[in-house]
Formats: sequence, C-alpha cells, structure tokens
Amino acid sequence: MRIIRGKYGRRRFSVPTNITARPTTDFARENIFNVIENLTDIEEARCLDLFAGTGAVSFEFLSRGAQSVTAVEKSATQARFIEKVARELGDTGLRLLRTDALRYIKDATASFDIVFADPPYDMEGFGDIPAAVIGSNLLKEGSLFIMEHSKAYDFSSLPYFHQHRAYGSVNFSLFIKE
Repeated sequence: MRIIRGKYGRRRFSVPTNITARPTTDFARENIFNVIENLTDIEEARCLDLFAGTGAVSFEFLSRGAQSVTAVEKSATQARFIEKVARELGDTGLRLLRTDALRYIKDATASFDIVFADPPYDMEGFGDIPAAVIGSNLLKEGSLFIMEHSKAYDFSSLPYFHQHRAYGSVNFSLFIKE
C-alpha cells in the first residue's frame, strides 16, 4: 500500500497476504483525491472512511491534512493492519472503530465533512448503501460523500448526486449535501 501525496506521501507499507480487502487502486485513489480536493478542502476536515479495508483512504486523508479520520472496519485482520500503520506513522488523528459499517451508518449521531464508502462489491445490499448514508446523520450541509462501486451501479437518481467518475474498472459516485 502506498500513500500518494501529502506529509506521508510515497510511504509504502506491506499489506499482509491474509487481508481480504480489495484496496482502491493507486491510480483510482490518486484521481479521486484530485477531484475531492477540487470540490472541498481536506485540510482540517473531519472524515469518515466506511469499510476501511487496508486504511489506504484513511491515511491519504490524514496525509493531506485532515483534522481527523474515523475508520470503520469490522475485520480483525484489517483493523490490526490499520493500527500498525497508524503506529508507524505516529499519527493521532485516526480513530479506528471495529464494528459493522452498516450498523454504524444506521446508529450514527456524528456528522462529517467528507464520507468515503468502499464496501465489498459483492456485499448483499450493496446498492442500498448510498441511500442509507444520505438518509443518515453522517452528512451535514455541505458534506461530500463518495461511494466507490463497479460499473454495474448507477446512483445518479439519488438526492444530492453531483457527478460520476470512472478510472479503469473503479467507479465513484459523488454527492454533495446542499
């Protein structure tokens, strides 16, 4: 795993072979972060990384100056890796929650400036996740929500839809709560 830009830019971490997460490719992550930075200010933002996996998106947010990142990851293996990388970076801005992301969405009381969701593409109920996030307390006025998905999904009819981006086989739907 590579952190692309910012204060931790070019740092690399060896992902254990027993991790089952499908990390966002470096190419897609670099491009979507360019889009994010053109839409909102990451610096000092409160960010949420749902289905955090390897934590690559969380660490990219921290590297680019986010005030804090809450990473939600249910898998113990992935959570241990995220904790290890956070320790190596010495960054105290990461809050890791080992819980089910769908439950977190449903029970959320805190709101964030930026919410990123990258659930497993084959997850049951995958197509319902954007509406759940939009209908939750996670977003406030002006919040940016990014949903990573395959080309099999089209979320353009949902409220607050802003744009769709595709980088190879990786697709992103972006929503701005206005």
